[in-house]
Amino acid sequence: MGSIYVQSGSVEVLDRVEGDLNLANGATVRPKDSGKVEVTGVVQYEGDCIFECSLFANSVRGRNGILTVQGDLAVEKVIKIYEGSLRVEGNLQTVDIEVDRSVLIEKSLSAEVVEVGGKLTVGGNIKANEIEVGGTFETKGDIASQKLEVGGTAKVEGSITVSNIEVGGTFYGKGAVKAEKIDVGGTYTCESDMDVEELCVGGTAKVAGGKIRGRVKVGGSFDSSKPLIFETIDVGGKVDLRGESEGKKISVGGTLRTEGSLKFEDVDVGGIVEIRGDAVGETIDVGGKLSVEKTIRLSGKLAVGGVAEAGNEIFAGSIGVGGLLKAQKIVAAYFVDVGGKIETVYGTKATKVEIGRKGKIVGVVVAKEVMIEEKAEVEDIYAQYLTMEEEATAKNVYAKNVRLERGCKITGELRYTNELRKDPTATLFKEPVKTTELPSPPI
Repeated sequence: MGSIYVQSGSVEVLDRVEGDLNLANGATVRPKDSGKVEVTGVVQYEGDCIFECSLFANSVRGRNGILTVQGDLAVEKVIKIYEGSLRVEGNLQTVDIEVDRSVLIEKSLSAEVVEVGGKLTVGGNIKANEIEVGGTFETKGDIASQKLEVGGTAKVEGSITVSNIEVGGTFYGKGAVKAEKIDVGGTYTCESDMDVEELCVGGTAKVAGGKIRGRVKVGGSFDSSKPLIFETIDVGGKVDLRGESEGKKISVGGTLRTEGSLKFEDVDVGGIVEIRGDAVGETIDVGGKLSVEKTIRLSGKLAVGGVAEAGNEIFAGSIGVGGLLKAQKIVAAYFVDVGGKIETVYGTKATKVEIGRKGKIVGVVVAKEVMIEEKAEVEDIYAQYLTMEEEATAKNVYAKNVRLERGCKITGELRYTNELRKDPTATLFKEPVKTTELPSPPI
């Protein structure tokens, strides 16, 4: 049998076509007795055409309308449909599929290259090298591909194993995601574990924990509902992490909150940091307020523009706070420099401690060098070198060398071992005592 032409509106019963099969608008093909039709050449159609069976062909080419296959579609070479759509009620297998409008596949899809101008909907699994969809992409199964590119919205209910994912609008994934790079222009949501090299989102990203081995870059907000391992987080607005998370660098323009301990190298936040657990890392730099439920433990610098609070202790290489520094105990290897107030239960210990003008220290201070700026108030001081500027006040002082400027007050005792330099206007409520040995500091 040679090539066959099926006229508009007619029904043709076929088994095998040795050649091409041409269909006019409204044509219907039914199987003879095997439940399928085989075409050794090209199936070419125009308009709305129906195969009431499975179809096996060398190639499929069409224009306008909808081609419906009420079974499986297997094409040896290519499927190309111009200004039209494709509906397959079974599985689709081909090398290259290119459809200008929409494609609906009720079961699975297997192809090398998939290009759909409008909407692609797949009920089963997808295996392809490249998937490009201009509009909306939806699948209820798993995806395995090198590339997934969607201009609008992507929704995947199964697992995803794709090297590169690029979505212009919104991405939603219910299953686990494994990818090298994900780039989403709008909103990204993943409800299962991720194993990703890089995640870039223009708007909002919500993940369910996992591992991001490289960079997380989000323009708006980033939320992880489970523990997350990461390399770098760079977010313009807000970050929420739940569970015990661990990474290297965190940079946030607005707010960072964690519902669990956080391990890191560097944290740099413009606004507020709240950590409900321990904060363990190298450095923290916060423009506004830092609040840690348990312990802050840093090998480097803690720098906060406003308030820094810890429920337990603070350990750091150096500490600089513009407003309030509060903890059960504060220990710094180098310096503690606070503009407003230091408040502790068990004291502050460092190589150098400095409190700003009109500042206040609640709790004992132990340091090699202590600088109390003018009109500041402190309690007990243990130091080698103490300088109290004009009108500063202290309770008890135990130091090797003491310098008291104009109007200073010491309301308790003053003991020193080397030198006392006192302005005549300074007030000592008790006579100073020069001694050979000072009492041991409490911390």
